[in-house]
Amino acid sequence: MGGHEAIDELLAEAGVDGLRLRGALALLAGGRWWTLSDLVRETATPRRTIESLLRALPLEHSGDRVRIPMDQVNRYNAGVEPEISDLGNPVSEMVPEHAETLARLERLIAEAPRGRHALDHVSATAETVLRRALLLGRRFWLPGSRLLCVGDHDLTSLAVRMVHPEVEVAVADIDDRILEFVDAQDLGVRTRWADLRLGLPPSLRGWADLAITDPPYTPDGIGLFAARAAEGLRDRERGRILLAYGASERTPMLALKVQKALVDLNLLHEAIFPHFNRYYGAEAIGSAADLYVLRPTTKTWPAIAARLDRLATAIYTQGPQAVESAGRPGKAAAQAAAQATAVDSAAGRTAGTGTDSTAGTGVDGAADEAAVTAFGPDLLAGDWPRGLLPQVPRTRLATLLAKPYAADPRRVVIAVPAGLEAALPRLLLATRASHVRVLTAAPVAGLPALAALLAPVYELTVEGRVLDAVRLAPPEVGPDRIVRAILDSAHGKLANTWREALTRTGLTTTPGHTTPPEHAGAPGHGATAGHGGTAGLTKRQARAAVEEAAPWAGDATPLELPLHRLAQLTAEITAPAPA
Repeated sequence: MGGHEAIDELLAEAGVDGLRLRGALALLAGGRWWTLSDLVRETATPRRTIESLLRALPLEHSGDRVRIPMDQVNRYNAGVEPEISDLGNPVSEMVPEHAETLARLERLIAEAPRGRHALDHVSATAETVLRRALLLGRRFWLPGSRLLCVGDHDLTSLAVRMVHPEVEVAVADIDDRILEFVDAQDLGVRTRWADLRLGLPPSLRGWADLAITDPPYTPDGIGLFAARAAEGLRDRERGRILLAYGASERTPMLALKVQKALVDLNLLHEAIFPHFNRYYGAEAIGSAADLYVLRPTTKTWPAIAARLDRLATAIYTQGPQAVESAGRPGKAAAQAAAQATAVDSAAGRTAGTGTDSTAGTGVDGAADEAAVTAFGPDLLAGDWPRGLLPQVPRTRLATLLAKPYAADPRRVVIAVPAGLEAALPRLLLATRASHVRVLTAAPVAGLPALAALLAPVYELTVEGRVLDAVRLAPPEVGPDRIVRAILDSAHGKLANTWREALTRTGLTTTPGHTTPPEHAGAPGHGATAGHGGTAGLTKRQARAAVEEAAPWAGDATPLELPLHRLAQLTAEITAPAPA
């Protein structure tokens, strides 16, 4: 079959859905060289479909770029405009007016932390991020409004603050690197750590007027992120959720399952802008995704409660928490528990990533139960086999992070499955037990940084996949006492705890910097956030000191702070007082 006949057959097979193929033909016949990736992204057509088209064409090549030879262009003239993929973009004519912002976004996206495949990160183009900001301003009245970015690997928060500085913007993300990068741009975005499987940060619940999210493209991922976005809305009648989702034209049933997840939340589909979002990658779905505008209804809120009750942790398409790789409940905990037996029988424990001398020992239920029983836990947190210590109380990880445990257990064992490692420092701060044992699916990464971060509270020791955290005695005086007070009240608003600690009596500064109480806050004796007099500061002085030292604290709890903010908190409080 000749090239022209093959093209005719390919176009005939596409039927009414062949407009994008004809658009690709027009692009290839326009004289410009195209890479496969650029052609996929420009036409929003799945890679396999474009590859089928390229195989049927007589092409000339320049490296990895192709085009239709100029002497054959007329034979393959599709008779359509190549710009057929922007039909769902109502702000395209506004982009050129923001060339400087677009250039800045391109630089930021290039400098941002690399995406993590286990979190389904695929970078949106700078123009896409700018379009989102422009669409918000074209569709909604933004002065005085608040926007919640539910995940923000694409840096939409920064684009919105550049284009609409009158909008308050907050980001909830699991990736501490992204949160630190957003903070480093100093654009006034409030950042909060969140693993949405474990909950939305308390300070962001009922906070926003609008929410935007580009979630994992699985039914469970879409349902979870949409539910958390709705939880973040303060205006339940007029709030909106903007959600990106893309699927290959070859898999309509997958798209139907995702849309059903949104319908199950009783979210009204106000609009769908096709192919609004473009990406560097995701070629299986044409490097493109639609943008949904969703509106909650009165039936949304009970549906969300029901959805979160049957929450799944496997929500991604790749990595240990991929839908396809979801394991049996308690499997990781059981494996680590077997190693804990060897650890407890060893002569001692070492700080660092030591090795288990009995590695390779067979694992059975009796050994697992003996390992945890030998530790003598008063509480099991996380996902555990039903038959393991049935008399010991249990709690979910989400519950442990949401509120202080009602009882006061001395010894707690926590199971942290693969994919939830970012929650580890927060889980340790969430319990006030004197001894915490954590069983992980793999050896703890970044132990020195973790130990330094938690040094005001715990002494950490690690052996393989078993981490033990022993609570230290609290300091009696000095700024370290303030740090400890804040971290010991990890569920409380840190600014409140900080202020209260500064007003208590008995706090002293670092040696050589004690401020007499009669001079605290007086000219030449300014109070700092870690250094009050022996009689403490007044409430007004304490409030001013905290606001100056940590304007980012707001109403956040230590559990929702990004790791760099937690480290900054300790540094601000323990820094030597000015002379």
